[in-house]
Amino acid sequence: MASTLIKSASLSLLVALFGCSEPASEQTPLENTAGVSLSNIKQHIKTLASDDFEGRGPLTHGEVKTVGYLSEQYKALGLTGAYKGKYLQPVKMAMVTANQDMQLKVGDLSFESGKDFTARTEQLQPLIDVRNSDIVFVGYGINAPEYNWNDYKNIDVTGKTVVVLVNDPGFATQNDALFTGNAMTYYGRWTYKYEEAARQGAKAVFIVHETAPAAYPWGVVESSNTGTKYTLMDNNLNASKLPVMGWLTLDATEKMFNAAKLNYQDLKQAALNDDFKATPLNLKANLAFKNEVSHAKSHNVVAQITGSESPDEYVVVSAHWDHFGTKQTDTGPKIYNGAVDNASGTAATLEIARIMSKMNKQKPFKRSIIFANFTAEETGLIGSEEFASGAVVPTKQMVGLLNIDGMNVLDGTDYILQYGKDLSTMENYLAKAAKSQGRVVKMDPRPQNGLFFRSDHFSLSKQGVPSLLFMSLGDTDPEYIAHKYHKEADDYSAGWSLGGVKQDIDLIVDIATQLANNGDWPKWTSESDFKAKRAQDKQ
Repeated sequence: MASTLIKSASLSLLVALFGCSEPASEQTPLENTAGVSLSNIKQHIKTLASDDFEGRGPLTHGEVKTVGYLSEQYKALGLTGAYKGKYLQPVKMAMVTANQDMQLKVGDLSFESGKDFTARTEQLQPLIDVRNSDIVFVGYGINAPEYNWNDYKNIDVTGKTVVVLVNDPGFATQNDALFTGNAMTYYGRWTYKYEEAARQGAKAVFIVHETAPAAYPWGVVESSNTGTKYTLMDNNLNASKLPVMGWLTLDATEKMFNAAKLNYQDLKQAALNDDFKATPLNLKANLAFKNEVSHAKSHNVVAQITGSESPDEYVVVSAHWDHFGTKQTDTGPKIYNGAVDNASGTAATLEIARIMSKMNKQKPFKRSIIFANFTAEETGLIGSEEFASGAVVPTKQMVGLLNIDGMNVLDGTDYILQYGKDLSTMENYLAKAAKSQGRVVKMDPRPQNGLFFRSDHFSLSKQGVPSLLFMSLGDTDPEYIAHKYHKEADDYSAGWSLGGVKQDIDLIVDIATQLANNGDWPKWTSESDFKAKRAQDKQ
């Protein structure tokens, strides 16, 4: 039945090239010198962010060039491939495009796709059909034993459509005693809402959009959920995934609640209490949409330095190589080169690998070090999720992860940003390394945005690996977020000083070196599923 809609990747050139384990590159190997080389970094960023690399979109010619370049650079440095001796780890992906000619019908109400709601799926099916599904408001949709909070208590939502609030009660109240106050927890992320609802057996989830708690306007929701989306694929067509992953505008939500003779604002207020009870709307949802699904294979790039005493224990340094590729517009093609996000981080992993390879030749590291450049971060942390599955090495053998997602390409600073607070003893390493540079640790200035949960390291954190995120997206450049972030203008500039890049590379090398030699296993300090997973692995 799916033969007309589920098709394999059809570009023979891509199939041929991606079938190669080590694509060739014409780049000249770097010289093996000590210390941070700004010229190396500039060349890497300039190359990766050039128009020739077509915006580094996964499953494009830009990927072929990117993974080939990275593989050859690691090979030239003397690092070995970390995936069965190869530099490329295959990442089987599916591309799912939902037909937007759909309507959500609730009683006598009819809502328009894009304008009132969005809906998509990660199930690899040609048709999603939700019929006469009971609608239930489940507050924030959180089940968090460590906070003594369960919005699903005393309610069975199997086969039902649930409506949930975005973010968490701490942000809504700004009460530091409730969850973590203004700082978002993972329970506030939209990804968690879908994951928990799937565990509860729901058929569909609609998250109510409000700009402040979501941290972005409706336009971001619409553009992010109405095009082609990528997902990992299992052997059961992702049947365990949530059938409908949706969002609702505030206006549509209030109309829905009014039709149920309920007051949305009153129920939203009631949801701030741990004794909140899920509320049936006594309305039924009907929604059907077709999907076009195609299968393809992308790649993570993975290389390693093998430890001399504990080779089966791994320190991981990572950054995602992908960006948004080239988009066709009415005025012609636009290339999204992603120079800062994340050619800068990818360039840093190459430079860190060069430095640590030279250090290893002088005095071998006791533990192994893996350098990982992930695919498809921008479309949902897909490459890092595949890496976290253990196909390269089991996560229980990973000591800790240092992940880079956008660097400070301008002058150095007297501080380093920390994302997340009181999460793990990795924060102690950060503070010590910063102090040795005469810098202080500065907390994330926008904790309500939950950035700790939005980059590749989080895929590993969920599997129990203590992690640090190094990110400087606009912190030293006030124009970046407004005019360059995820836009065509994120291009390489010969005028960058790269002082901040040098600082942070030195700091990351410091931490990685300690972890590679001291035998420590960093620990989670706050109660969470991450802590429980690591404890289970260490039994």
